[in-house]
Amino acid sequence: MFGLGATTRIYLAPGATDMRKGFNGLYGLVRDQLLCNPLSGHLFLFSNAQRNRLKVLFWDTTGLWVCAKKLEKGRFHWPKAGGTQGKIVLSHEEFAMLLGGIDLAQTERRRWYRKPVVEESGSSQIPA
Repeated sequence: MFGLGATTRIYLAPGATDMRKGFNGLYGLVRDQLLCNPLSGHLFLFSNAQRNRLKVLFWDTTGLWVCAKKLEKGRFHWPKAGGTQGKIVLSHEEFAMLLGGIDLAQTERRRWYRKPVVEESGSSQIPA
């Protein structure tokens, strides 16, 4: 399947998405609503109005993935965007909590240091 590297961003589309949308429909939402490049290798999350279905769009350099999850009971606690923001950026930990049923609005984000990841073309260097 696909792995999430340190440089992989996770974008969440606030509001409801028509879950009948497939590859082309979600591609258009990423491009036009989220204002992102669908072929960037980042994850893009969408949910329906009832918050019991989730779709993920992902490009792995050979093609697009569309993954879906339908909850038998319960709902995803979908974050709400503030202001005119067209997308929400989640950390890898927040993504795991969202999929695990944790309400992100009830959690508190603490100040946390993260060393910025610098992408170098052509080589992968691991600090000693």
